[in-house]
Amino acid sequence: MEYDKRIDEMSVGDTVEGFYILKTAVSKIASNGRPYLNAVISDVSGALDAKVWDYGGPISAAEEGKVVKVRGTVGEYRGTAQMSVDRIRLAQTQDRYDLSLLVPVAPIDRDAAYREVEATVESLKDADYQAVCREMLKRHKERFCEIPAAKSFHHSFLSGLLMHTGNMLKTADFLASLYADTVDRDLLLAGTLLHDFAKIEEFTFSEVGLVTDYSVRGKLLGHLTMGAQEIGEIGRTLGLPEEKTALLQHMLLSHHGEPEFGAAVRPMCAESELLSLIDLMDSRMEIYRETFQSVPAGKFSGRIFALDKVIYHHGGEKET
Repeated sequence: MEYDKRIDEMSVGDTVEGFYILKTAVSKIASNGRPYLNAVISDVSGALDAKVWDYGGPISAAEEGKVVKVRGTVGEYRGTAQMSVDRIRLAQTQDRYDLSLLVPVAPIDRDAAYREVEATVESLKDADYQAVCREMLKRHKERFCEIPAAKSFHHSFLSGLLMHTGNMLKTADFLASLYADTVDRDLLLAGTLLHDFAKIEEFTFSEVGLVTDYSVRGKLLGHLTMGAQEIGEIGRTLGLPEEKTALLQHMLLSHHGEPEFGAAVRPMCAESELLSLIDLMDSRMEIYRETFQSVPAGKFSGRIFALDKVIYHHGGEKET
């Protein structure tokens, strides 16, 4: 018996027990008339078909996305590995397992990354913009640090929003210095910090924190509109000058750059122009980073939907 073995290391004949994500679960009836569960389990290394014979519940499609403990033997069916499961149950409160082995997590030190965000907010000279940022962090710190930044395209892992926002703040700070005669640093950094907060409400999440779908409000309004609405409410509560509130709202409403990419309005100030470019740059660089993990040096990727092209991993040495 092997415990918590990675799926990509399993071989035919292995007997395994451990915790995995229940990716899919479909209750079916076999040709002999007996019920069984047709499932897929997964961890960060991959996914595996699993069959639970003579099984009528309680686990079903309603438990998809949750952590389960399974015991079974890896076999083969039509050339594909498949586990025949002897026992399966939902993970319980007292169970101990490493979530980072089951679902993708941002490759960052989360506490250090959040401290850098706080330090950036404290560096703002404009008391109004700083007050809005402090209020948003006060309201949403826990979820801001936990959730992915997207459903699938980029930073779609736990703490992805924190990683994405932190990267963007560093870039924004550099560009604010480079274009100091054109750009209001405090407005740019405030808008950068706040631009995706409403994804907390835009998405729905699985038990382990990954994005499963869009919420009703997320579909009807989107995070740009919901974010601008919350900034308006906070601006009124804090007594911000009307123009400052409007500028922050404009930053959020325009950060997708063009209407064809989801922007409610096109950028109309230097800071909103930069924010849309910084957002695009960081998301595209993350797509490259993630793609390179599965594309060997010297090879081209397959077509990447989000980029609408293939990319080349030249394998040049990178400083570490």
